[in-house]
Amino acid sequence: MCGIAAVFHAGGRVAEQTLMNATRALRHRGPDGQQSWLSSDEEVGLAHTRLAIIDLTTGDQPLANEDGSLRLVVNGEFYGYEAVRGQLRQAGHRLATATDSEIALHLYEDLDHGFLDRLRGEFALVLWDERRRRLLAARDRFGIKPLYYATVGGALYLASEVKALRAMGVPLAWDREAVQQMLLLGILSPSRSLFQGVSQIPPGHCLLAGESGLTIERYWDFRFPGPDEPPPAENDLDIIQDFHSTLDEAVSLRLRADVPVGCYLSGGLDSSSVLGLASRHASQPLDAFTVVFDHASYDESAVAEETARLCGAHWHPLRIGYRDLADHFADTVWHVEGLLANGNSVAKFLLSRAAAQAGIKVVLTGEGSDEVLAGYALFQKDLVPAAGGASSLGSGFGFMPAWLAAQMANGERHRSLLAPHFLAEAVARNGLSQLLHELDPPAALGTWDPLPRSLYLWAKTVLPNYVLAAGGDRVEMANAVEGRPPFLDHQVVERAARLPSRLLFAGGTEKHVLREAVRPLLTDAVYRRRKQPFLAPPASLELAGPFFECLRELLSGPGLDALPFCDAGRVQAQVEGLASQPPALRATLDSVLMKIASLVVLGQRFRLSA
Repeated sequence: MCGIAAVFHAGGRVAEQTLMNATRALRHRGPDGQQSWLSSDEEVGLAHTRLAIIDLTTGDQPLANEDGSLRLVVNGEFYGYEAVRGQLRQAGHRLATATDSEIALHLYEDLDHGFLDRLRGEFALVLWDERRRRLLAARDRFGIKPLYYATVGGALYLASEVKALRAMGVPLAWDREAVQQMLLLGILSPSRSLFQGVSQIPPGHCLLAGESGLTIERYWDFRFPGPDEPPPAENDLDIIQDFHSTLDEAVSLRLRADVPVGCYLSGGLDSSSVLGLASRHASQPLDAFTVVFDHASYDESAVAEETARLCGAHWHPLRIGYRDLADHFADTVWHVEGLLANGNSVAKFLLSRAAAQAGIKVVLTGEGSDEVLAGYALFQKDLVPAAGGASSLGSGFGFMPAWLAAQMANGERHRSLLAPHFLAEAVARNGLSQLLHELDPPAALGTWDPLPRSLYLWAKTVLPNYVLAAGGDRVEMANAVEGRPPFLDHQVVERAARLPSRLLFAGGTEKHVLREAVRPLLTDAVYRRRKQPFLAPPASLELAGPFFECLRELLSGPGLDALPFCDAGRVQAQVEGLASQPPALRATLDSVLMKIASLVVLGQRFRLSA
């Protein structure tokens, strides 16, 4: 896992200093080495900061093929690479390293950009093809690893994080439409960022750039059964066993590393399942890391400790209080480069730091299970949407997913805090219609059942732009820790897409297929426990506490005045009026204020203009 950057300036010149600036900005992602490469005509430059995980001695990047006509930088991991290396050798390729990343070079030589179908794992990559004078950049199927790009002055810039684009000279300003999406819809288009002119390569897509221009192409997408496809012929026990085998393989592959591997562990089903499966394959006890919040109703440590004991893992509890959340809120926002709605992202930032301090570079995580297996409570409402319920979305969706309706209802709470001109822009723009247009769903989507359509929209928006950013890659790599989510192995996802809904929900319990697939590895407490999202206690539970005081300070200073989106007076009145609100509403408003506080931090740290 690493940080990558690239510049392509046809007819221009890339300065070595530009690449050095990028590696300096991405050093936290790769403290084990920083390298760069310039083409002989200086029109192309690649940069890489390395977190050494596999092949600790010969795996430095950028990588080159046998004749030097291809150059490559990769952030991420390719699983099952050993077998692919053997196949490449049999086909006549000479491999210069023992790293997993090198397979991408030689697969590209044989398959052009069809090589992406052969890659299994989480990754972002940039490849320069000198013969074709073409740059190819790609992102994994689910957006686990980030990759941003911008075009300035005829040059194309790419990087793992926006801060590296800024370091290379890309000017930054607010993307007002993107901010409107996040505040009013609660979701962001997969191709957008909060920064004007800075785009993301969407999950499952590749970018192709040459002297004739730039195109974005999709190479993978979700596929759910249509009405004409017969249900699986296997009985439920066979389906459950098959799912177990597929997930077990994904976990086993993600234990491959030349450095110590650990697991994140909550009191929930997902991380407990991963630790249970991983412990059966590991040659020695694994290290398991758990957040322990000071508030009893948010403390899962007793359940997690019991799971760690069952799995024979070394358990590392990390106690986190409001002072910890306050002290690290701004740094977490800086690394996420997006908005936080809860302190759980700060807690994951601190948990990753604890893992790094314990000597762990790789952790297996439970992210993605709720997206794959419809684990959130609101997904159950989309099994059979209420007749005459929320309005249709159009674009083939045909109905309003329950989770999106809830997001938009929460977004309504922002309206009274927005500056009138900004709110007028949002109303005129119809952000939801614009987002659906940018999403470009497959033509077959309209034939799917409502639940798959709901899962699809979530997986394209909330998953990459919040779950995997604010709770995954950004807070992990801020501390040079590589997170590996087995539930987002594409073979697991494709198998899950064929599961009958009766195996997702049984007796009102979510993720039935997973519970049964790993039952022998779970404690009774985890097996019987209902879904409890990983959340930090709301800051407003203690209005005189340090975390709420942190938000109050951000929302009462010059940073708020400088935001072009908010009515500062109304925001401050909301802050001061929380004490009079009932606890349930206070927690909801807490998330609204935290998003605005995140905007303040981003505006200050990135020195953003309107």
